[in-house]
Amino acid sequence: MNQRWMASSPAGTWIKPPAPRPGRGRAGLVVGTEPRQAWEGFGGCFNELGWVALAALSSRDRAAALRALFAERDGCGFTRCRLPIGASDYAAAWYSHNEHDGDYAMRRFSIARDEQYLIPYIRSAQAIQPALSLFASPWSPPTWMKFPPAYNYGTLVWSPRNLRAYAQYVVKFVQAYAKAGIRIDQVHPQNEPVADQKFPSCKWTGAQLRDFIRDYLGPALRRSGLPTEIWLGTLNTADYNGFVHAVLSDPRANRYIAGVGFQWDGKGAIQRTHQAWPDKRLMQTENECGDGQNTWDYAHYVFELLHHYITNGANAYVYWNMVLPAGGRSTWGWLQNAMLSVDLERGRLAYNPEFFVMKHFAHFVKPGGTVLGVAGPWSGNAVAFRNPDGRRVCVIQNPSSEPQGLNVDVGGGLVALSLLPRSIQTLVVG
Repeated sequence: MNQRWMASSPAGTWIKPPAPRPGRGRAGLVVGTEPRQAWEGFGGCFNELGWVALAALSSRDRAAALRALFAERDGCGFTRCRLPIGASDYAAAWYSHNEHDGDYAMRRFSIARDEQYLIPYIRSAQAIQPALSLFASPWSPPTWMKFPPAYNYGTLVWSPRNLRAYAQYVVKFVQAYAKAGIRIDQVHPQNEPVADQKFPSCKWTGAQLRDFIRDYLGPALRRSGLPTEIWLGTLNTADYNGFVHAVLSDPRANRYIAGVGFQWDGKGAIQRTHQAWPDKRLMQTENECGDGQNTWDYAHYVFELLHHYITNGANAYVYWNMVLPAGGRSTWGWLQNAMLSVDLERGRLAYNPEFFVMKHFAHFVKPGGTVLGVAGPWSGNAVAFRNPDGRRVCVIQNPSSEPQGLNVDVGGGLVALSLLPRSIQTLVVG
C-alpha cells in the first residue's frame, strides 16, 4: 500500500515526517468507503489589493507566488475561485461598472477598470491553472440604483425598472468577461446580504432575493443564452428559514438556482440546507478573514471551518484574500489575514500559516473526487476524500500542544502516525 505523509506546524512547514508504520491495537480514526458528496475544488478570491501586492514583487517572486497558489505539481492547485462584480472591501478604490445615473439600458456598462487589476491577476492564474472555474458576486450595485446613493450601507431601490436594469448589469458583466476570454461559471446575487457595512455592501431580505432571482435575474440569464449558473449566495446568516427556505421553497425561484453559497454566519445554516435540499450543491464562498496577525492559532481555526463545511455537505471551499500587502490593511482600515503577504517596501514574499492549511487540502484533494465519512475518537479532527484515481486522502489536525500517536484505519490496514504538536498533516494512501 503506497503512502505519502506531509506535516506542517509552528516548528516546521511542509515537512516529511518519519514514514508511517504498521499500527497495532485500536484505530483512533477510521476512514470510510462509502462516498458522500462530490468534491468540486478549493480556491480563493481575486481582489485588487492582491494584485497590488503581487505587482510589488520581482517577476521571479511573483511567478513563484502564483505557482504556489495555482500549480498542480508543487502548489495548491486551486481550481475554484471568486471575483467581485465592482468593488469588494479589498478593492484599491470603490467603483461599479456603470456610474452613469439613469442608464437603465446599461449602454455605458464597462469593465475597463478590471483590466488594470483583476483581469491581469486572473489571466496570470489561468496561465498556470487552465481548469480554473470562476464565480462572481457584487458587494454593491451602482450607487444611483441604491438608497442612499452610496457604495456603503443601504439597499437596492425596489422598482421594476431598477430590478430589470440590475439583472442586466449582472448579465453584462458575464458577457464582458466572456468577450475578454474569461468564463464566469456562476453568479451569486449579493455578497453578505445581511451586512450593512461601511465598505461596499447592500442589504437584502430572503424574500427580495427570491423575487429578484425568480422574476429578473433568472429570466435575464436564460434569455441571454449564457450557461452561467445562479447560486443563492453569498449568505452570511444562520437564518435558514428567512433566507434558504424562503427562496428554495418557491418552485419558480428554485428552478433557476444550482446551489447555495455560505460565509461567516452562514456556517450555521449549511447543515439544515444539506438535509432539506440534498439536490443543491453547497459551497463555502469566503473563508473567515482573521485580524492580520496570521497566527498558527487562527490557522487551526481555519481547519475547524474546513471541517465544519466539508462534513456538513459542502462541495467546494474558497479562501478569502490569497495575497495581501503585509499587515492586511484594507483601504477602509480593517486588518485581515492572507495566505501570502508581501512587504511592499522591500518586495519580500512571506508564506503564512493559512497557506499551509489550505495546501494540506488543496494540493492533494482533486476535483471530481468524493468526500468520505470518518469515524472514531479523532473524527472531529479529520476529513477524508477519495480522489478520481482511487487514492484516499485524510487531512488531520493535532490541536494539542503535545505530540500524539494515532492509528488510522484506511481500507482495513492500520497505519501508525506520530503527530507533531499543533500540527496539520495529510496522509495519502493508494
